[in-house]
Amino acid sequence: MSFFVSEQMTTPPAQFETETQQHIYETLQQLEIPFRRVDTDDGSTMEDCVFISEGLQCPVVKTIFVCNRQQTKFYLYVTTGEKPFVTKEFCGALNIPRVSFAPGEMLWEKLGTRIGATTILGLINDPEHLITLVIDKEVADRDEYACTDGTNNCFMKFSMRDLFDKYLKHTGHQAIVI
Repeated sequence: MSFFVSEQMTTPPAQFETETQQHIYETLQQLEIPFRRVDTDDGSTMEDCVFISEGLQCPVVKTIFVCNRQQTKFYLYVTTGEKPFVTKEFCGALNIPRVSFAPGEMLWEKLGTRIGATTILGLINDPEHLITLVIDKEVADRDEYACTDGTNNCFMKFSMRDLFDKYLKHTGHQAIVI
């Protein structure tokens, strides 16, 4: 199987696909967060992310958007690509009732991204802090962070320190590490 991954670049895309993508790059520039990015074929699965991780020379994270049954509490969970999402373990670690995947329209409404393009960077669209950020310790302990830029065909990496000390501080979100 052939999967396109461009050479690494240090500039935003020439054209933005969504307002969220544009807002993310403007925020990275405002916060002076250097990044490297690659353009790709549609990278909607973790299998696709194997190729993208090779191109970025950094493992791409898996980002999952879940909510409670009433769709009143939302969680953005960041974990490693190979780790399965087990609701019982996730809920047990947070001591919360059962959660399930949030509907695609809620993902778009809350984070401005579509299924397959969920990203921690979308928290820029959550000024009311309605989404609880949860990060797997294995991811939090890395030096670099690789994720989608809010689209399915552009992925980036930057330092974990910049993610925690600049980006998340700017959005006002604090991560629960489990």
